Amino acid sequence: MDIRRFGPGHRRPEGPPGTHGVTGRVIHQDARGSIAELAFGPRAALVPHASPNTIYFVVVSGGGFAQVGAEKAAVNHGEAVVWPAGEPHAAWTEGTEMRAIVVELTGEDDSWARGLLAGGLVASGVAEIELDPGGGEPVPPGRGALAPSGRGALAPPESRIPAGRDEASGEPW
Repeated sequence: MDIRRFGPGHRRPEGPPGTHGVTGRVIHQDARGSIAELAFGPRAALVPHASPNTIYFVVVSGGGFAQVGAEKAAVNHGEAVVWPAGEPHAAWTEGTEMRAIVVELTGEDDSWARGLLAGGLVASGVAEIELDPGGGEPVPPGRGALAPSGRGALAPPESRIPAGRDEASGEPW
């Protein structure tokens, strides 16, 4: 069993020059990408910067703000932000703390394979690939079942904000 330690007592200062109040720990890194934990203190900032890789910023506790290009939004635990390859991105807190798991994917875009999961094909739209429901292995077209092509969207920001939010508090929610 391989146990990776992160969290309090295992973090170090993290981020590009100018970043403040952010500590973190790489949990895993190889040629496919990396997974890290970041902890933001109150009024912390991961300054705008770009990466050649697609990054998922998954907020696991607290909340703050995120930016992609010129677009800025409040983010809360249970939400993830996609930072596209090559796009400037940032994250910060005002009066709160925030913890996030950061998943950075390297290599070419393999969107052709999206939806392939062990045991089934989910919302792919790639009609040439089917899976054997018993073993999750690709099978020739016509010999397995395809899920219908799916499209998704984020809920409008106003629908995610709890009733009674005090905007003057500096809290994202």
